[in-house]
This record gives sequence, structure tokens and C-alpha cells, in this order.
Amino acid sequence: MILRGHGFFNLWFFLHIAVSDQISYTRGLLIIPFRSGLDYTRFRYSNQANLWRRPSVKKEYGNEQVYFVGGGIASLAGAAYLVRDCGFPGQNIHIIEEMKILGGSNDGAGNEEHGYVIRGGRMLNDETYENLWELLNTIPSIDQPGLTLREEITQFDDANPTRSKARLVDSKGEIQDVNSMGFDMADRLALGKLIITPEAKMGKARINDWFGPHFFTTNFWYMWATTFAFQPWHSAVELKRYMLRFIHEFPRIQTLEGVTRTPYNQYDSIIMPLHQYLEPLGVDFTLKCTVTDLEFKEGDGITVTKLKVLRQGVEDVIEVKEGDRVIITNGSMTEGSSLGSMTSAPRLNGKGSSWKLWENIAAKKPGLGNPSSFDDHVDESKWESFTVTFQDSKFFDLMENFTRNRAGTGALVTFKDSSWLMSVVLAFQPHFRNQPEHVKVFWGYGLYPDKIGDYVHKRMCDCTGEEIMEELLGHLHFEAHKEEIMATANCIPCMMPYITSQFMPRLNSDRPQVVPEGSTNLAFIGQYCEIPDDVVFTEEYSVRAARIAVYTLFGINRPVEPIKEYQHDVRTLFSSLVTSFR
Repeated sequence: MILRGHGFFNLWFFLHIAVSDQISYTRGLLIIPFRSGLDYTRFRYSNQANLWRRPSVKKEYGNEQVYFVGGGIASLAGAAYLVRDCGFPGQNIHIIEEMKILGGSNDGAGNEEHGYVIRGGRMLNDETYENLWELLNTIPSIDQPGLTLREEITQFDDANPTRSKARLVDSKGEIQDVNSMGFDMADRLALGKLIITPEAKMGKARINDWFGPHFFTTNFWYMWATTFAFQPWHSAVELKRYMLRFIHEFPRIQTLEGVTRTPYNQYDSIIMPLHQYLEPLGVDFTLKCTVTDLEFKEGDGITVTKLKVLRQGVEDVIEVKEGDRVIITNGSMTEGSSLGSMTSAPRLNGKGSSWKLWENIAAKKPGLGNPSSFDDHVDESKWESFTVTFQDSKFFDLMENFTRNRAGTGALVTFKDSSWLMSVVLAFQPHFRNQPEHVKVFWGYGLYPDKIGDYVHKRMCDCTGEEIMEELLGHLHFEAHKEEIMATANCIPCMMPYITSQFMPRLNSDRPQVVPEGSTNLAFIGQYCEIPDDVVFTEEYSVRAARIAVYTLFGINRPVEPIKEYQHDVRTLFSSLVTSFR
């Protein structure tokens, strides 16, 4: 493709895509190679394509053991890769979890009587969650025999496609026209500069170091920030990665059509099937056990020799022998979370075991990261969510009439003038496996919990569940229905001090490599290890890290699904350019 001339159109187009040395700009011509090998259509995996992915490694592992620290999706995925791709015996895999339940941040619990809770909701994406989909395409559905988990999710999502008709709502309770991103020329140039600047030159720059005040008043910022939970003081590097990774979503950010949903919350739809897949294989799940520290072999290398643990308050030691591996989820975005109730506000907790473990081992060996960049800035990493349970459909009926979306098809509704920057989402019902038909559950959150409310003159973090509902009903202008709605509402607020800590400004060395240099038996997985070009705060990042860790530690010569580079697709780029001028 060749573009002639030197106008601003060409300049912006050049800035928007000049992210590699494969683009040349000479004598007034911008020459862009088209990567025909990429599949830019809606991304689906075929189960037939994965038939070859059966244990093919012919190796005797003897008494070798693998210890996963943390019971979230990264560890469950790692255990699945060990069994599936390494032929590793399930009974030699140990998943050690501090809580009494697996899933980590992929949670979902409760009942009709006491109310349901999901600390955070996760939006999946067909085109970019390459390793998650590949894995789930080999995990059987527990609800539909004969289907894989991937096929089940695809079937559900196709039947309930997302297309938001009420993405932003103003202070008058009116749905905003968000077809325009609202950029001025300075915003476009700053965004182009962000995209073409190498990460190494950006350091610990914040988003508000790159953009002027106008940028943070645009429709784009309100939508992008609340979709991915960015704040102005977060890392400009992470925003850059998101812009490149999800550039195909930029032209449809106002409708969130790229969102892929699971039939239930992520615990019921992903964690439970993974657990049920691994348990019959003999995988050991050690719950209510906290790993407090690691001991290393003396010398320059990195070899774990012991795990120090607390088993229900009793100190113990797990010996790590030659041939054993240790795979750690370092840090946690939901650690220290606290629940309130209709009559009480949640409290703000401090560091827990996962952060302390990372701090302990990082102090012993170089190359294991710098947790302080993530866990010492609670005022900049916290926000508050809330889950509301109703005994009838009144609120849902009103919301469906207001938004013109039935529950499960609208994604986020953001109140752009809310001092808390509050958003809510009504998922397809039921959202929990044990949820009765008459019960309705929705989730919401506020990005600015320290701000005073617009209808309840208190900070969000000081509000009870009843007061949060009062604030929400004020923004919706549902006052006439308040008594009827509140009669059956049970709003459970949740304060999460580290929920966006992975977005904090950082140096490249602050996150350890998945397998650090010099490591013989230690790997890191989860949201706080470093994977070039990929984006944290996603299921994909955890699963990709797990796959890299297992394949590297076990010398598996098998490819990890590559990151799809939509920034090299001319059609996506052209659509993004047009969107930036809407």
C-alpha cells in the first residue's frame, strides 16, 4: 500500500503505525507491508486443530515434583499444561493456596439469602486471548457433554452478542452520543507519539505526563479508562501496550462489541471446569496453606531449596529436591480486599502474604523484581466495587428500558459526570450456578473511592451498601422507584487496595522475567511477571505466563501462541485513523 503526499493525514497515519522497522518513509511515500499471513477475522479455534495437542513427551519423571504457589487461573493453567503437553503425572503437581477456595481473583460466591459477590468482572476478547482460548479448547465443558469449554463460551457469546446502546450517561441521566472520540489535534499527536516511542525511552512516565487536560475530558478517555480501569497517574507504557494490543477494538470502543462473555461469572464458568478437569488426574490441591518464604542454594544462580509455609497457623517446611520446580504467582491484585454490607463500609487493608513473599525473595536474589513499585502506592492503585442482589426484577426492568439493552448485551454503563466515576454492568441472568430464577445480580465499581459523592455527600470508601445504591439511583434518576428498588436490594461493597497496582509506573526490571536469568527451578506467573508486548489485567496474561513457565522449565520445544499484531493490519489501522477523527 502506498500513500502519496505530506499532509497531516499521512503524518498521523505514519505516527499511528510506525511501530517497527518494517515501515519505510522516503521521497514522500509511506510504504506499508501488508501481513497477509494474519487472520484478521473473528478469531475462533477449532477443536480438530488441537487434536495433536496430546501428551507426546516420552519422559520418565520419577519422583520430580512441581509446586505452584497460589491457586489462581495461572496455576491451574500451568498444571493443565504439565499434564497435557509434558505428560507429567498429576499426583506430582501441588497447588498451594492460602484461601479455602481456588480461583484467586477469578471469584464468584454467595447465595440468595446473604447476597452474591464478585470482586471484579472480566471481559474476554476473541481476537487477543490466544493462549486462553487454545487451552480452553482442550478442557471439557461440565454443562454440555461433547463440547469444549471454548466451544461452550463461543456458543453462549454468539447467542448473546454485546452491543452497548448506553455506554456513557451524563449528570442529567441522558445517554450520550459517543460516536465521536472527542479528540482535538493535540490529543491525536500525543497519542501518535505515545505509540511510536520505544518503551525503553518512556521509563516510569505516567499517562498524564503524555497528555494535556483536554484528553481526560474526551469520550475516548471515559470509555477506555472505565473499560480497562486506567487512571491518569498510571503507567504510560501500559497504556501504550493496551493501545497496540487492542487497536482493533478502538473503532468499536463505544459499543464494546469485542467483549466475549462467559455463561456465568468466571469462577463458575472457567475455574470450576479447570478444577474438575485436574482433580481426577490426581493433582494435589493444598488449601488454607500460606507460603511465607523461599530458601535458595548459595551462590550466584537461582535454585530454590525450601518452601517455608504456614499450615493453618503451624510453621512447616517443604524440601525442594533436585529435579523439582517451583512456580510462583507473585503479588495479587485482589489481596487485602475487604467486604462491607448494606449497613457497613469495607475497610482498607494492608499487604498480605503474596506481597510479603515477593518482598522476602526479591531481597535475597537479584533479578526477582521490585515489588515496591506495585505494592507501596495504595492511594493510586485502589478502587471499590459492589455487587447487588435483588429478590425481584424491578431494577433490571428499569435498566433494560433505559439502556435499550437486555441484561447480558450492554456491557458497561458509565456515569461520566459521577465524582466516583461509577460504572455498572448487568450480566446475563443467572450469573451464578446456584442463583434462583427470581433473583437478579449486577456488578459495579467506582474508580475514585476517595471522592465525595454527588447525591450522598460522603467518600465512596466510607459508604455503606445502602448509600452506594442511593448514589447510583440518583445518577439514574430513578428516585420515583427508590422505595420499591431498595426493598429487596442487598449491596455488598468491596474495597481492593491493589486492584490496579499492575498499572503503576515501573521500570522494565521491576517485574521479574517468567524464568529469571540463572534460574534452574524457579518461575513466576500471574500479573506481575514480564512478558514483552502483552497486557496485564487480563486472563490471557496469566495463562500465557503459565505456558511460558512450564515450557521453559521443562524444555518443551512447542510454540506458545503468538501475540496477534493488529497494528500491522492496514484495514485495522485505517479504521482506527478514521475513528480518531470522528
